[in-house]
Amino acid sequence: MQLDTAKSAFIAIDVQNDFCPGGALAVPRGDEVVPIINSLSEKFCLCVATQDWHPCGHVSFASSHAGAQPFADGLWPDHCIQGSRGADFHPRLMQEPYRLIVRKGFRAELDSYSAFFENDGLTPTGLDGYLRGLGVSIVVLAGLALDYCVYYSAKDAAKLGYSVFLVRDAARSVGAPPGSEERAMADLLSRGVAIVDSSEVIN
Repeated sequence: MQLDTAKSAFIAIDVQNDFCPGGALAVPRGDEVVPIINSLSEKFCLCVATQDWHPCGHVSFASSHAGAQPFADGLWPDHCIQGSRGADFHPRLMQEPYRLIVRKGFRAELDSYSAFFENDGLTPTGLDGYLRGLGVSIVVLAGLALDYCVYYSAKDAAKLGYSVFLVRDAARSVGAPPGSEERAMADLLSRGVAIVDSSEVIN
């Protein structure tokens, strides 16, 4: 796979402790993406990382709603609380390649899955303007979780007119509700997102 490196950006989505085994919202085998993402990041001149960055009592936490249970009605266990170890990047993630870190979900009453917009679909994170300013027209995505933050980031990137590549073996899914991964993948393919293997990018 040939990419114009002058027009490409690699975006690593939410490679954080709380999304890896042992974390508050662990994605099954989430830590397996770390060495692949490290290898990918070395191939790009421009790398961006995103980071969930929630305040205590965030609207997406089941604990913020009386009687609510995690994984029901789009609610989650408390996770990636600002300044906590759970919000830190995985200790084996090489951070040196990243020129920008986009922190999202920091508004108490508004969640953010996508690297480009908050969940209202209107409030930008600033990433699109940053990439446009650098002449980027191609984005390559990996990270956690495929069926949520990676999915919404890829979908929004496609809506914004970028050529979008999702590195399948460098992403893992929550898998809740059942079938979430399959639905996400089918929708991205319908939007023209290319699903690739890391070997296609690295080699």
